[in-house]
Amino acid sequence: MNQQLINKILITIGFLFLYRLLAYVPVPGVDTAVIASFFDSHSSDALGLFNMFSGNAVERLSIISLGIMPYITASIIMELLAATFPNLGQMKKERDGMVKYMQIIRYSTIAITLVQAVGVSIGLQSMTGKDGSSAILMDHSTFVMVAAISMLAGTMLLMWIGEQITQSGVGNGISLIIFAGIVSAIPSAIGQTVTMLNTGAISFITVIAILLLILVTVGVIIYVELGERRIPVTYAKKTMMANQNKRVMNYIPIKVNLSGVIPVIFASAILMFPMTVLSSSTNPYVQAVADLLNPSGYFFNFLTFLFVVFFAYFYASIVFNAKDISDNLKRQGGFIPGIRPGEGTKEFLNETASRLTFTGAIYLGLVATLPWIIVKGMGVPFYFGGTAVLIVVQVALDTMRKIEAQIYMSKYETLSAVGL
Repeated sequence: MNQQLINKILITIGFLFLYRLLAYVPVPGVDTAVIASFFDSHSSDALGLFNMFSGNAVERLSIISLGIMPYITASIIMELLAATFPNLGQMKKERDGMVKYMQIIRYSTIAITLVQAVGVSIGLQSMTGKDGSSAILMDHSTFVMVAAISMLAGTMLLMWIGEQITQSGVGNGISLIIFAGIVSAIPSAIGQTVTMLNTGAISFITVIAILLLILVTVGVIIYVELGERRIPVTYAKKTMMANQNKRVMNYIPIKVNLSGVIPVIFASAILMFPMTVLSSSTNPYVQAVADLLNPSGYFFNFLTFLFVVFFAYFYASIVFNAKDISDNLKRQGGFIPGIRPGEGTKEFLNETASRLTFTGAIYLGLVATLPWIIVKGMGVPFYFGGTAVLIVVQVALDTMRKIEAQIYMSKYETLSAVGL
C-alpha cells in the first residue's frame, strides 16, 4: 500500500470523525434530556428511522439532525429534471455546466433544509418531558430562527465534508456519511438487544433468528452485488496486433444491480422528507397521513418497494449508456459475435441491461422491505430493516473496490517507472 492511498484513507477517517463529533453539538436552547426521553419511546416508528440515518443525531437534536438527506433530495429533483429537460441534461455533461449544476443543487439544499428545520423547530414547541417540562428553554420565535440557522449550518457542513471525502479521500463521501451514521448506532442496538434479552422482552431464539436473518441478508447482498453478465467481444486481427502490448478487454461486464445503493438512499430521502414536515403538525388529518407513513406500517414498506424499483430503473438508465458503449466498441474495431455493430449492438445491450435491471430492482426492493416484515412477524419491538443492512454492505463493497483500484493503479505506476 503506497503513501498516497494511506493519506486518502486517513483523510476519509478524519472527516468521518469530524462528522461524528458534530452529532454531539446540540442546537442552542433545547433540553436534550427531554428530547432523548421522547425518542426512546419512538424508536420503532418514523422518528426512529430518521434518527438511525442521522447516526442518533436527532435524539440529541444536534446541528446535523437533518443529516445529508436534504442534499440527496435536491440531487434527486435535479436528476429528474435533467432527465426531463434536454438542455439541463446537456449542462450536466459539460465541465462548466456541471459547476452550475452543482450550484443549483446546493441552493436547492438550502431551501429544503430551511423548510425542514422550521418544521422541526415548530414541532418541538409542543414536546414535553414526563414531568411536563418543555423541550425548549428560550422564547419560541427566537428558537425557530436559531434552530433553523443552526441546522442549516450543520447540513452545509455535512455537504462540504461529503464533497471533501469524494475529492480527496476514498469512496463516495455522501454514501460514507450515511454508512457511518448507521454503523455508529450498532453498539447501542446491541446493548438494547441484550437489555431486552435480560428482561425477557424477547427470547434467545428470537435473537438467534434475527442474527441468522442478518447473515442471510448480507450473504444475498454480497452474492448479487458481485454478480455480472459478461458479454463476449471479438476484435479484428488488425486491432489486436496494434494493441498487442496493451490490455484489451474481451468482454463487456454488466452488473445485475447497475444502480448500486443509490435507489435505496433516494427512496429513503423521498419518504423521510414528508415524515419530517408532517410529524411537526398537531392537525388530526395531517397526523393521520403521518401515521400512514409510519415505517412500522405495511403501507410505508409498500411505498419503499415501489420507490426502490422506480429509482433502480431510473438510475440504471443514467449510468448505463448503450449508445456510447456501442460507438466506442465500433471505433476500436470490436463487435459482439452474432450481433450487428452500431444500432444492433445498442439494442442488444439495452435489452440485456433491461433484463438485468428488472432482476436487480426486484432484489433491491425485497431486501429493503422483506427483513422488516419478517422481524415484525416475530414481534420484535425495535426497528430493523434491510435498508440499513443494504446501505452498509453496498457502501463497504464499493469502498473496497475503490481501494483495490488504487492499489492496482499504484502497482502499474511502479512497474512503468521500473520499465523506464
